[in-house]
Amino acid sequence: MADREALLAELSALSATATSADGAVSLSVNTDGVLTRLQLTDAVAGMAPAEIADVVLRTYNDAQQESAKRTGQLLAQVGTGGYLMDRLRWRVQFEPVFLPAPVPAVPSPAPDDVVLKDRSSDAAPAAPPAGPVGDDDWYDKGMRLGKAW
Repeated sequence: MADREALLAELSALSATATSADGAVSLSVNTDGVLTRLQLTDAVAGMAPAEIADVVLRTYNDAQQESAKRTGQLLAQVGTGGYLMDRLRWRVQFEPVFLPAPVPAVPSPAPDDVVLKDRSSDAAPAAPPAGPVGDDDWYDKGMRLGKAW
């Protein structure tokens, strides 16, 4: 019974930390591989959002694999078979699929002689309908911004 309690305490306290190669991301996961801490340094300020996501995912995967290895080592004293150990072995070998970074679209420069004009005041505002408006009138004329009833 004391061994069981000690094992449960060790599993509860287990935390695996990983840091990205460039030091931009550091994070920790618990024995289940659940993210418990995420720290981003100022280095991410110069990164594109897709790059940040990629570094976080890679670092998260490293921490999960370390967590699975250490959890497996703790549980090996009770046996190496069964569903739980199979899942831990799978987590150690798991490699996420990283999509290639999207190529940013280059906006075409606008000609210098084009001036956009605010035309919102050109149209006369629609007068609100006089009196009650019936459903037929509403559907015949289409959607309006005024109240229908």
